[in-house]
Amino acid sequence: MTGSPGHDLVLTDDATANRVAVERILASGSGGTLRLPAGTYPLDRGLVVGAGWTLTGAPPADGTVRTWLTSSASDGEPLIHVLGSRVTVRDIGLRPPPCAPGTHGGDRGTAVTVGRYLYPTETEWISDVRIHGVRVERPGTRTANCVTLVGAVRDVVISDVTIVGGCTGVAVHWGAVGDGVDAIRGPSYHPHHVTISDLRVSDAFEGFYLSSVHDVEVDRACLSEVEIGFRLLPGDNTDRFHRAHGTSIGERIRVSRIHVAWNGPLYAVRIAGWGRSEVDHSVRVLEYRDVVVTDCTLVPLPPAPSGPADPLRARAPVVVEQASGVLLEAIRVDLRTPSPGGRCCPAGA
Repeated sequence: MTGSPGHDLVLTDDATANRVAVERILASGSGGTLRLPAGTYPLDRGLVVGAGWTLTGAPPADGTVRTWLTSSASDGEPLIHVLGSRVTVRDIGLRPPPCAPGTHGGDRGTAVTVGRYLYPTETEWISDVRIHGVRVERPGTRTANCVTLVGAVRDVVISDVTIVGGCTGVAVHWGAVGDGVDAIRGPSYHPHHVTISDLRVSDAFEGFYLSSVHDVEVDRACLSEVEIGFRLLPGDNTDRFHRAHGTSIGERIRVSRIHVAWNGPLYAVRIAGWGRSEVDHSVRVLEYRDVVVTDCTLVPLPPAPSGPADPLRARAPVVVEQASGVLLEAIRVDLRTPSPGGRCCPAGA
């Protein structure tokens, strides 16, 4: 493994030594390129990537990732935690350990987390982050997310990412200053200027969700054998703690060219404008503006035996709840028999 000039390391099957070797380089300066060799290497806990670093695996062979990082740590920390600007993570496979972080632990136990959910005091924005050519595998478990952008994060590009298993493939969620989700003081931070393209998620609970964001584009995603395709959400507290002037949450969001083959008991797509505050339990409605969901194909698969459906809610391709500002166009429901395994995404979907 070579990092910035003068650093050549060899990784082995020693999880502690591998982690120490990588951390030594990441702590050696203000940035550079850290290249990991082909192979599969264990870590005894996750890595924190600071500002200015590019973490890259060996060049893929015929589109196949050749560098893998694994972990068996039980502390719930992300396998890769990006906490600085101008960071690139590319051409790496990640196998995070099993983790059950709970309802409000979407930034924990992930393969990659950029940012934080809760902050002790006001913080600086993390910006200019690129995640490309990453593959995440956590089959058989749906309790932790795979890639999470959360809190004070902006100017992020996620492209050509493949995810197998897990809870949500890509979760984009607001964050805030506070001691807990029920004790938020503010301000709140809402990811924006985020672009997600060529995303493939299979055998997961959900493909992706966007919660209390603005200026986000998702284009070309294939979501197969998922219980839920994707959701647009206002966030638990909508935008009540937002301080930025001239920008409203829920504006300028575009979701296009999405193919969903879903096997859940409820819906393929949910778009909700109402949110219930964990602070005071009041319900508020976030007004969406300039939000378009277009060119989506939804394929209902036989429901998976994951539990009974809610008897008060029929299985539906799309559910819209108090979200009148969202334009839906070219939404297709394909009732034809899908290919084996539900992986029926056409080329370019």
